[in-house]
Amino acid sequence: MKKIIAITLGDPLGIGPEITVKALKSKKLQSSFIPIVIGEYETLKKAGWNSSLSHFINTAHQKLDLKTRKPNKTAGLISFKAVKTAVKLALAKKADAIVTAPISKEAWQMAQIKYTGHTDFFRKNLNSHPLMAFIHGNIRAALLTEHVSLKTVPSKIDKETIIQKAELFNKALRTLGIKKPKICACSLNPHSGDNGLMGNEEIKTISPAITALKQKKVDIHGPYPTDQAWLEHINGRFDGILANYHDQALTPLKIIAKGHNFTHWTYGLDFIRTSPAHGTAFDIAGQKKAGHLGMLAAILFALKLVRRQGN
Repeated sequence: MKKIIAITLGDPLGIGPEITVKALKSKKLQSSFIPIVIGEYETLKKAGWNSSLSHFINTAHQKLDLKTRKPNKTAGLISFKAVKTAVKLALAKKADAIVTAPISKEAWQMAQIKYTGHTDFFRKNLNSHPLMAFIHGNIRAALLTEHVSLKTVPSKIDKETIIQKAELFNKALRTLGIKKPKICACSLNPHSGDNGLMGNEEIKTISPAITALKQKKVDIHGPYPTDQAWLEHINGRFDGILANYHDQALTPLKIIAKGHNFTHWTYGLDFIRTSPAHGTAFDIAGQKKAGHLGMLAAILFALKLVRRQGN
């Protein structure tokens, strides 16, 4: 029986409709699952969609001005309704997974939507504390903090958070078939703080958390300076890398993946959710220039997880 994947189009004024259509037309996907696309019709049609590619659910109840490609209140509301619709399908077991195209956080704010993004919405509405992870082949990274300013990162990292996220990451890696995951924890400060000369988070917070995790039989090592941690992971010593903040994970990943050909995986929800790891790209939206490999990778990874779950 074919699996069902709900695909939200993200911000309709962004590249979501285009990359979704391009991915659905890929020979790697055709006839391998049943897609349900959710979002705004006009931008989807302009991107080359037809009913042979997928089922479609419309979440647009107001006409959208397609001439100006920038954050817009109506577009924000459309994309938010698409996410809510996809979640309802997944929770009702009418979809086996969700793949989300990029939304505009600014557009959500303009529409008075109180969430900073998909993960924040999931956390506050599904009573869960999911893990934000990123996958590119054998390169796997997870975040302790997500979309927060750099100056607030130290205050948001405590022993309990590290333990909770590391345990989730350990389970996520096991989900991928790694029987005994080996994880590397990044330090927060340069040179791991140099014994407190450049910060003491490694001494007071990260190292005690690692000790506690080892007592829980989580095979985690560190904290290593970021450059060393990534080098060790790339060379295969570790199965995953636990980063303290967004760019500590995403910058090396984008270099390794040579762009956006890697997948964001939200682990710890009651359903599978993946997405491409890039934004709305308003500057090229509607011009048929957008690369779809990130969306294709997200759909393929979701299918992989669904099939593994069924085994």
